[in-house]
Amino acid sequence: MSLLLGACRRFKYGYMHTRYASTEVAAAATAAAQLSNASGMVGFWQTLSNSTPVAYVQDALIQIHDYSGLPWWSAIVLSTFLFRSVVTLPLTIYQHRITARIEGIALEMPAIVEELKREAAMAKQKFKWSEKQTAVVYRRSIKKQWQKLIIRDNCHPMKTIIVLWGQIPLWICQSVALRNLVYMLPDPTSLKAQIAATELTIGGFGWIPNLTVVDGSYILPVALGLINLAIIEVQTMTRTRPQTRLQNIANNVFRGLSVLMVPIACTVPSALCVYWVASSSFGLAQNLLLLSPEVRRAVGIPKTQTELEQPYDQLWLKIQKRARILEEAPADKSTNK
Repeated sequence: MSLLLGACRRFKYGYMHTRYASTEVAAAATAAAQLSNASGMVGFWQTLSNSTPVAYVQDALIQIHDYSGLPWWSAIVLSTFLFRSVVTLPLTIYQHRITARIEGIALEMPAIVEELKREAAMAKQKFKWSEKQTAVVYRRSIKKQWQKLIIRDNCHPMKTIIVLWGQIPLWICQSVALRNLVYMLPDPTSLKAQIAATELTIGGFGWIPNLTVVDGSYILPVALGLINLAIIEVQTMTRTRPQTRLQNIANNVFRGLSVLMVPIACTVPSALCVYWVASSSFGLAQNLLLLSPEVRRAVGIPKTQTELEQPYDQLWLKIQKRARILEEAPADKSTNK
């Protein structure tokens, strides 16, 4: 009876087993939408452009470029990988650990639920409770026990969104810092700003020699959209449980945002496109790497029942299956005609 009678009156209950696979797309859409509407947010942009975090990132970009001796496009890619390795990669690993712990304690709940059911039946007879009273106490008991398990394993579900607290600020700060470098902000009269802007005009590659202009070939914007879509599809295809209706809706929303990023990327300087593509590429590689059971054990992520034993083989099989479906669809339509 101890579990039932120890139920508290105030409680919180929640279980989140979503990997937040589409953090890349959400962060990209947030920053890009803000950049595209800059004309209507002059005051906001001035404040953000002059902010201390942006100044630090901007100075770091210049330092990386100067000390590495790399052209600007390479320096942008290098800085992106460095920043994400230091900030978002540890947070993503921590998120996976929390998610694995939550899945682990969820396996303990069935036994607790059965015990509470027995205690509820006994208490109903002993105290002459009504069905409604018994149900209320029973639900509170379950939620109390779930809360105890969360506290025991230090895995509150809200911790699973910790990546967003690092990903989005980093994305915004680096995007604004690159925008500052392109437009010689916040002080166009500064010699340092003028030198950086001049170097950006010759620091490109291949079909984009000038990083201060848009990518007229649209190669980078389209690549950005495809990479973001790949992130979503990889996470979708590596789920071992059936997707809920809410997850399906979220995936479709993120797919829409990935497509929306393409025209937005077509309107910004190529320096920003290089950064966005590099950041999304890092995110895709990071997600693929963390599918490996060996890598997960190496970084301290507990083994779970939903973990794939051979993730890359299964992913490849699902890709092939989708490809066959796409190939067969036109043939089916022509046959029906």
